[in-house]
Amino acid sequence: MPTVSVKWQKEMFPAVEIDTSQPPYVFKCQLYDLTGVPPERQKIMVKGGLLKDDADWSTLGVKEGQKLMMMGTADEIVKAPEKGPVFVEDLPEEEQVVNLGHTAGLFNLGNTCYMNSTIQCLHSVPELKSALIKYPQSGRSNDLDQSSHLLTVATRDLFNELDRNVKPVAPMQFWMVLRKKYPQFGQLHNGSFMQQDAEECWTQLLYTLSQSLRSSSSSENLDTVKALFGIELVSRVHCEESSEESSEAESVYALKCHISHEVNHLHEGLKHGLKSELEKASPSLGRSAIYLKDSRINGLPRFLTIQFVRFFWKRESNQKAKILRKVDYPLELDVYDLCSDDLRKKLDAPRQILRDEEGRKLGLKTNEKSAGSVDTDIKMLDAEGSSNGVGESSKAISQEGVLHDKGMHLTGLYNLVAVLTHKGRSADSGHYVAWVKQESGKWIQYDDDNPIPQREEDITKLSGGGDWHMAYICMYKARVIPM
Repeated sequence: MPTVSVKWQKEMFPAVEIDTSQPPYVFKCQLYDLTGVPPERQKIMVKGGLLKDDADWSTLGVKEGQKLMMMGTADEIVKAPEKGPVFVEDLPEEEQVVNLGHTAGLFNLGNTCYMNSTIQCLHSVPELKSALIKYPQSGRSNDLDQSSHLLTVATRDLFNELDRNVKPVAPMQFWMVLRKKYPQFGQLHNGSFMQQDAEECWTQLLYTLSQSLRSSSSSENLDTVKALFGIELVSRVHCEESSEESSEAESVYALKCHISHEVNHLHEGLKHGLKSELEKASPSLGRSAIYLKDSRINGLPRFLTIQFVRFFWKRESNQKAKILRKVDYPLELDVYDLCSDDLRKKLDAPRQILRDEEGRKLGLKTNEKSAGSVDTDIKMLDAEGSSNGVGESSKAISQEGVLHDKGMHLTGLYNLVAVLTHKGRSADSGHYVAWVKQESGKWIQYDDDNPIPQREEDITKLSGGGDWHMAYICMYKARVIPM
């Protein structure tokens, strides 16, 4: 291999070897290491002109000790960073949470997966966290008992811990206060705490928070939990035997999906759940009679909770048995046909605007009358509706936890944001897990202290039909539009 010297600017590089079995581009790479001039910027004078990357060395007549001239500008020397690299594990835990994209898991304190999964689902509701942040450490209202106050404080503190940590959190204080408020969660069997029903834990916790998070700052005694989760039902109660008919109104925190051999989809189960039979005294007959109760939704919440009625009391085994039937549920739920006529009228205009907006995105012609009633650049926002008053300015919770008007309107459409599943054959045994959608859109499976990323397409596979995890509670978040 011949050796040459290369002059570049004021520098001379002697004894540079040329491997003539390789193309000149390799030689240019050698010079790049010496000078910092990238091969594409190098101009090297040889016999016949400039050295090309793919030239044949044998035709160039390069001799031993020959002096070559190179021109070209070197790359700017990269300066060393003023601060060295910072690894994720060296960041404060609050910043690690942001980088990970999800919050901490919860240690299982002994058959407490029912509690952990409930906490992880409710923790995903930003408005609930905002209201809890403003809850006072002391100075509870006179009509609130001490145990409810302590449970609310423990919930607030546990939510804060989850937001600040990436390492698993031990919910010891919350668990102690929960057992004090609701002794059934402290049941023992052979010296160990028993598994409990997650739906019962969910219901009891929401009931307590509904009592403690009431606002007394206005003429209305606003119930934060009712505004977030409350579902208004109106029912027609009819007795075929006596032709008596009456109407009833009630507020609930969850819809029931009843499961039978006819139910294959959530929507079918919800329709079954809104119809029931009851036996009560008939004034006209002077005795008990069967009444048919047909309910409709008359007010929608920001967060729609649905319980799959999978457990029933089995007398033979004296325990809650489980219905394993597969019941599919969607990522987007439309409850329009489950609503009362009055509510449908209030939903019609927002739904038309939504259809027009989606049509514009697809390049379709829209209804000019409805499209012109709002700004053409409508952005779909997440739940900020109210538990009622869909046609009016709805109420939302601000960062300060105060209810105020935002002018957002519900559409009757909901997106799935959390699923609480159960694996096993009985409500009082098996294992509960939470599957929660993060703000980034990614799903995380919270299996106690072990958060595991999941694909969205796998979330709807938790529909039952075997011994795998199956949906027990689903939480949907409202899609709203500004008007």
